[in-house]
Amino acid sequence: MDESDDRLAARLAPALALLAAVGETGHVTRAAELLGIPQPTASRRLAALADLVGAPLVLPSGRGIRLTRAGRTLAAASARALGAVTAAAREVREEIDPGSGRIVLGFLHLLGRTLVPSLIGGFRERNPGIRFSLAQGSRQGMLDALREGEIDLVFVAPMPLDDPELVSRPLADQELVLSVPPSHRFAARKRVRARELAGEELVTLEHGYGLRQIADDLCAAAGFEPRIAFEGQESETVRGLVAAGLGVAILPRQDQAPAVPNSGGVVEIPLSPPLFRTIGVSWPVGERLTPAARSFRDHVCSGHTNLGPVFRPPHR
Repeated sequence: MDESDDRLAARLAPALALLAAVGETGHVTRAAELLGIPQPTASRRLAALADLVGAPLVLPSGRGIRLTRAGRTLAAASARALGAVTAAAREVREEIDPGSGRIVLGFLHLLGRTLVPSLIGGFRERNPGIRFSLAQGSRQGMLDALREGEIDLVFVAPMPLDDPELVSRPLADQELVLSVPPSHRFAARKRVRARELAGEELVTLEHGYGLRQIADDLCAAAGFEPRIAFEGQESETVRGLVAAGLGVAILPRQDQAPAVPNSGGVVEIPLSPPLFRTIGVSWPVGERLTPAARSFRDHVCSGHTNLGPVFRPPHR
């Protein structure tokens, strides 16, 4: 970058918020409202920016405006820059007062029953001023949000051990079992081998979910391609379809006693050999975590936390 670029960037910097707001709203009045400034002031600033850049940044579009190519370029860069500044301001504030702050935590749906509440509860006993924003979704969706900086930490399975952008540590092991309706021929069995599932109608999650990857890998290792009857986005929906007799599923254990119908109306049968998934915590490489997020990460990785029922310390 030469000196003229440096000077132009320095003069554009005070208007980053306005450019980002216009890009988000497509309307000068709404952008001004977001920033708490009068609409005429916002219009004058946009005109001054256009003169500075040497090209129009907005054009009329119906009752609003649309960004020109130059406007879109600057608005996108402004949004990215403001995101970085916001993250830095948050980190500075939390450095000054590490007992406060907010952690954005992503996790798989079923982990919200016991594991996540147990880990957060133990942490907040010593850090009552730290707030949490919770995000749930598929494994792939959570990892994408983590890489993009929308989430601080995620609990996922399997861990993304082959991703050079992320660091992962194991937290807990959770047994996966075969879930069948009470009328199924396997319902009275003490154990079922994976190869016996060949030909069974399988109810599973969609691609992008960790349980789907595990189920596909299990069937591939047993030498057959699964017959997928239904795909869903929620484990409880999968469990409901099994209870209705529409197939069988590989799901985390919900009941400690095998071969007993649980509250979901299914029978859980251990697999032979037993199948476990390892729940891990992942975060971006480098020093991108805020003090509050680092403190929570250290808490969950300490090995002295209450994991809640149906979880056990990870096998190392």
